[in-house]
Amino acid sequence: MGTRSVANIVLAGVVLMMIGCVPPPRVTGSEDSVGRTNTESTINALFAPPSPETIPGDLRGEQIRLGYKMVVDTQEYGKRYVGNALNCTNCHLDAGLNPNAAPFVGISVLYPQYRERAGRQMTLADRVNECFERSMNGKPLPSESVKLTGIVAYIEWLSQSMPAGSAVPWRGIPLLTSTHQPDPLIGKKVYEQKCVFCHGSDGQGTMAAPPVWGPRSYNIGADMARISVAASFIKANMPRGWGWTVSDDEAFDVAAYINTQPRPDFPAKIHDWPKGGKPADVPY
Repeated sequence: MGTRSVANIVLAGVVLMMIGCVPPPRVTGSEDSVGRTNTESTINALFAPPSPETIPGDLRGEQIRLGYKMVVDTQEYGKRYVGNALNCTNCHLDAGLNPNAAPFVGISVLYPQYRERAGRQMTLADRVNECFERSMNGKPLPSESVKLTGIVAYIEWLSQSMPAGSAVPWRGIPLLTSTHQPDPLIGKKVYEQKCVFCHGSDGQGTMAAPPVWGPRSYNIGADMARISVAASFIKANMPRGWGWTVSDDEAFDVAAYINTQPRPDFPAKIHDWPKGGKPADVPY
């Protein structure tokens, strides 16, 4: 069986799985968790990823398939640009098709957009490279890179049913808010009970899940290094296979524990939020 057939079968399985189990959309808040803005128009949107059968058989189709491979196996296809042990799909679960984990569906219609952290207008390719520099602790892909073009093509393909300027109700991660003061000591206990089997007692990951701290994890410039973002992700998605089994307070506690552990620095952080507006839980 050819590579194209295998990729199509895998992608089809993921799409069908996600269409069959989509929860009601929940709107997120902060920019860095890819939150919805008030300027976007509201439409009656459905989370409906396209069928793999709609991938064209031309060059554009090859770009889409390469983008999919970059997302699900970044370690292999993007290894020159990755500085840790993560794949894009570790945060954008199910190849960007999970509505609770910063899905890619509809996202391309939001760009270009102004981002406060960068203090400038950014393209979708710019945003992808931000993830490579921060979440992947790596380096940006060249603007002419076929692999960068592929990721953008894949996201654009997943967004094709959304009109430009549309609201995307499932954008980002369902925002978790709480007045609870996160306690990393309690979080350590929660981690040992519900996270250690997949992420390892030392947080360095296993074959089942990626590292969540240390030199092979995301750096302090990543969105996930913020306790509010990590807590929202944990609450909405973890533990995988039996999600929604942590309370809101436990999600904040374990996020605090994970994000107070050592991780790589991000030297370019000195340029972040040049016009102000930095969230209170940014760890620098």
